[in-house]
Amino acid sequence: MKVPLSWLREYVDLPAVTAHEVADKLTAAGLKLEAIASHGHDVKNVVVGEVLEIEELTGFKKPIRHCKVEVGEATPREIVCGATNFAVGDRVPVVLPGGVLPGGFEVGARKTYGRMSEGMICSERELGLGDDHNGIMVLAAGTPIGTDVVELLGLRDDVIELEITPDIGYALSIRGVAREAATAFGVAFRDPADVELPAESGTSWPASIADPTACDRFVLREVRGFDPAAESPLWMRVRLTRAGVRPVSLAVDVTNYLMLELGQPLHAFDRAKLQGEIVVRRAAAGERLETLDHVVRDLDPDDILITDQSGPISMAGTMGGLETEISDASTDIVIEAAHFSATGISRESRRHGLVSEASKRFERGVDRELPLVASWRAVQMLAELGGASVQPGVTHAEVEVSPARIAIPSGYPGRVAGMTYSRDTVIARLEQVGCVVTDGDDPAVRRGGVDPTGVVTGGALAARLAVTGDDMITVTPPSWRPDLTDPNDLAEEVIRLEGYEDLPSVLPSAPAGAGLTEAQRLRRRVGRALAEGGHVEVLSYPFISPDDFDRLQLPADDARRVAARLANPLSEDEPLMRTTLLPGLLKTLVRNVGRGFTDVALFETGSVYRPRAGAPGVAPVLGVERRPTAEELASIESALPDQPLRVAVVLAGEFEPSGWWGAGRPATWADAVQAARLVAAEARVELSISADQHEPWHPGRCAALYAGDTLVGHAGELHPRVVEAYGLPPRTVAMELELSRLEAAMPGPVQAPSVSAYPVATQDVALIVPDFTPVADVEAALRDGAGALLESIRLFDVYAGEQVGEGNKSLAYSMRFRAADRTLTVEETTAARDAAVAMAADRVGAQLRG
Repeated sequence: MKVPLSWLREYVDLPAVTAHEVADKLTAAGLKLEAIASHGHDVKNVVVGEVLEIEELTGFKKPIRHCKVEVGEATPREIVCGATNFAVGDRVPVVLPGGVLPGGFEVGARKTYGRMSEGMICSERELGLGDDHNGIMVLAAGTPIGTDVVELLGLRDDVIELEITPDIGYALSIRGVAREAATAFGVAFRDPADVELPAESGTSWPASIADPTACDRFVLREVRGFDPAAESPLWMRVRLTRAGVRPVSLAVDVTNYLMLELGQPLHAFDRAKLQGEIVVRRAAAGERLETLDHVVRDLDPDDILITDQSGPISMAGTMGGLETEISDASTDIVIEAAHFSATGISRESRRHGLVSEASKRFERGVDRELPLVASWRAVQMLAELGGASVQPGVTHAEVEVSPARIAIPSGYPGRVAGMTYSRDTVIARLEQVGCVVTDGDDPAVRRGGVDPTGVVTGGALAARLAVTGDDMITVTPPSWRPDLTDPNDLAEEVIRLEGYEDLPSVLPSAPAGAGLTEAQRLRRRVGRALAEGGHVEVLSYPFISPDDFDRLQLPADDARRVAARLANPLSEDEPLMRTTLLPGLLKTLVRNVGRGFTDVALFETGSVYRPRAGAPGVAPVLGVERRPTAEELASIESALPDQPLRVAVVLAGEFEPSGWWGAGRPATWADAVQAARLVAAEARVELSISADQHEPWHPGRCAALYAGDTLVGHAGELHPRVVEAYGLPPRTVAMELELSRLEAAMPGPVQAPSVSAYPVATQDVALIVPDFTPVADVEAALRDGAGALLESIRLFDVYAGEQVGEGNKSLAYSMRFRAADRTLTVEETTAARDAAVAMAADRVGAQLRG
């Protein structure tokens, strides 16, 4: 929100302070400062001049005029100008020699096009008033010659830009920021919405609300005889430009101006294009609407629409329809102001990827009492500035809404802050916000629940009265603060206005505990092991697109295609909770490769979300006034998806870098398997590896990872179609392993092994097996055959060639033998080795090489 300081001063009697001092006060009140921009402070020597003579110069490729301009000096100035939109007698802004325009652009006298030019006649863009550079800025007739243009047009101004968080939508207006500034400086505030409305004398264009959950107030007013050629006054265009809004036309500028000033979005319809009664409702299946940005949108049944007999004419609170847009020929205008559902507009805006200034305000909450005021001010301005006549009557469709009432102990804000606030201080601060505070003597308010007006009160805190001895107060928040719904909201208001800087700094005491759980330790050990192994940890959003299932080449019946859908997704492109970690990792890898990092090794640890068969589709939403019952907690638990913890790795490019020492080594499927072994080693579990076919891996380069008989994951090279679908580097490899299953397979507490004092005996063996034989099967056979004397076994060479025959491969193993109670003899180790070879021959048809 960009707030011109001059606009703010209209409604707040600020002392003689700078924009930075105002920004500091607003920041202390909780409004985050983004930037401060100064305008016009460097402009000088720009005055009003009258054009006395114009001579058209010929012989040039474009129109050139030599003008004599009276600027209030002894003699007129001679100025060369290329614009043609002004005539003799017009008053124009002139920067004289030695003058400075915005941006530090200095103007001097110089000879050009064969004539002397003593200054420059300015356009709006050259004065920093907008983007219009089509011609010279012509001032009103009768503007005094020689007047300082900076003072005349209010060029000097400071603009404070604030970042408005979702909970303070009222600050998306000059009205809201002015109220905060008045409170911060302790000065008077003049509410621009405090206007006297005319007595209602009948209705305007007919309208009704068909869905009370979508809209609870809808207001229409009319003007007729509007002059579509009327221009927005300069002061309005300047303010809109300073606030970051581009001036368009008078009718549009009026609605934008009031939206910025009051915080109430407005929409203007061409009355001649409306057909029958206007109805606010939800969309019907199959409806479409072409919006003002010339996009035809397929409407969702949850979208909020403004319709007439022809169908949808506007996406409520987001963007109007093209069919009823006001044009250069519109003379009769219907102004609409409404109060729409904040959640409904938020979901509609995200669903269509359509964020507008109106939707930003509606989704944060707009003052429900503003539509009547804003619409009245709009028709008044159209009448005053555009020559229109205001039609008597107003259409006011309304759904009765009871005001919120919150009962809290008066000492509650102090207990939240850790310091004492008096009762009078609490009440005074809440009244500064605009709340109405009364004594909470109503028994219904004390008990909590529902008071006699049918409004829910803060009963949970009211129950503390018997413990704390605080007297109760009942607070009715103002209409412009829909975010105040809870006692903690009220406590926050008191604390921020009293000053966060006054809060005591007290370190919390560390609670006694048993330290990290075994699962937490495992997760930390896994992260350290992968990082030490050359991988970089990333964090991805847990949201995926339905298209990711197709990119991963998952079969139609794959369980990973069954995903939980978010009720209110951050992006409609990714509305599902992930069932695998790979999509987020692969997209991160592509992003890094696109930025020049060709050798990438990434890993992520996180939960996946697997809906249970037969579970309810939606979890119940419970209130916060009491603790849920065991049955309610069970109903929530039954609706939640399973959330196993997983770890995944993706690698591309060189895993061992090249350099002066020689060539590097590209990442292969073996590195993905080794990453899984690193993870399993931290769980003290030995993985068994076997060939498998499992999407999204290459069918011939995929390994299944087992802990005992339990499948815990897969690793290998990704399928070429997956690589192409995501735009990955060729031969990208990946691993995904379920830590939750690995944790279940962990042995008990670590036992210190007994260390034998006797020497180790080493035997090497080379076996010839068919080339399709899994290495894991050969190793398992050798282990089983060698018996208890085998301490470890390691594969140190793989060979395929003429010496072992076509279709075969040679596997060379180093076997270490040791006994706990004696030194082994050569006969014992040889017998153990021969038994291992015999077992391998029996199981996999291995032959001893040589």
